[in-house]
Amino acid sequence: MAVLPILSIGDPVLREVSRAVSAEELATPALQAFIDDLIETMHAAHGAGLAAPQVGRPVRICAVHIQQNPRYPYKPDFPLTVFVNPTLTRLSGEEESVYEGCLSVPDLRGRVQRAMHVRVDAWDRHGAPFTLEARGLIAGTFQHEFDHLDGLLFVDRVTDPRTLCTWAAFDRFYREAFVAEAMDINRKYVI
Repeated sequence: MAVLPILSIGDPVLREVSRAVSAEELATPALQAFIDDLIETMHAAHGAGLAAPQVGRPVRICAVHIQQNPRYPYKPDFPLTVFVNPTLTRLSGEEESVYEGCLSVPDLRGRVQRAMHVRVDAWDRHGAPFTLEARGLIAGTFQHEFDHLDGLLFVDRVTDPRTLCTWAAFDRFYREAFVAEAMDINRKYVI
């Protein structure tokens, strides 16, 4: 396994719409090795998730894994899950404004409106279809990662550019209040 370089905002690959992966391609040793590298890179960067375009591969694959993440200590744990060709369906009109950051947009955070109840249909890394429902901050994490597959970054969804701030400014001025908000969201949207 290898830690891959993560592309930063401005790289044209991040703005491409990723192509779907066929079952035959997914089964190849090369693509399975890439998935291992994607996971390794996500863990090395302390990301809550990572999408293939962020490491230069515009294919519809991403991984999510949250386990006491130091970047996002307020996000509930979620087991390592690989999503291939995911589709997301909103299951309610409930939305919340949350601060997001991104490994491809270093040192920047901003508020984004995210749906709080979604269904995801995808394949796992071996091509087996699965469906899951998510509520709260995990639902937002899926939307963030799946946006990458459509060439979108969180900055495209920031509702008020005045909320954009560096990580240092977030820590100094907004973290305490947002952690309290995030914990309220966790309580409100527990399945």
